[in-house]
Amino acid sequence: MNADGADDLAQPRLRTAQAVLAAAQAMYAKGLVEGTAGNVSGRVGDGTLCLTPSSLGYEAMRVGDLVFVDLDGSLVAGDGHPSSEKALHLACYRQWPEVGGVVHCHPLYASMFAVARQPIPAAIEEVVIYIGGDVEVCDYHLTGSDELGAAVAGALGRRSAVLMANHGLVTVGRDPAEALRAALVVERTAHIVWGARLLGSPGSVPEKVNEDFAGVYRWIRESAWVPEDRF
Repeated sequence: MNADGADDLAQPRLRTAQAVLAAAQAMYAKGLVEGTAGNVSGRVGDGTLCLTPSSLGYEAMRVGDLVFVDLDGSLVAGDGHPSSEKALHLACYRQWPEVGGVVHCHPLYASMFAVARQPIPAAIEEVVIYIGGDVEVCDYHLTGSDELGAAVAGALGRRSAVLMANHGLVTVGRDPAEALRAALVVERTAHIVWGARLLGSPGSVPEKVNEDFAGVYRWIRESAWVPEDRF
């Protein structure tokens, strides 16, 4: 086994683990979390999920530190403990079979909206294309609880992102990289809206434009979120 434990993983799991690790380390580098907060996961074609482990710093994290669970949450590979938010990830994958990556993070501006329990409006077109529309806020539930997982998964039906009241942000995508991109789009938009409100009353994108771009989002999600190498 090499230093990062990669030799022990079959190719589909290795590819997913590498994608999860890259997204997790980028999430940390871009300031979407501090310390060991947040978590990232990816779906493997063999029916398992790869998750970041609990309480391990992202800079020190290696492929061999990641863990694999089945859709019931049982550990199938890895020596660490799955993220304490395992239930949240499981709920997203169970309810939405097209989802291949999940990112849970605590970005500054998006978290302000989560604490204020205010949705982030789709004030710029790219939010509708990449996220599907406004980023809504789901009800507060205890961190790590099945209730939180169910609330998050239920809110993701027509969106790639949801705010958790008094907590943070969850985003999904075709794979971990796209889930991370969604998180970055949401955080950038939250920052823009926050600043625009200081300047005055932000304008809205015309409803017809939002409807058209939401159709683009749905088409992409329905037709392109099932990568061949997952099956």
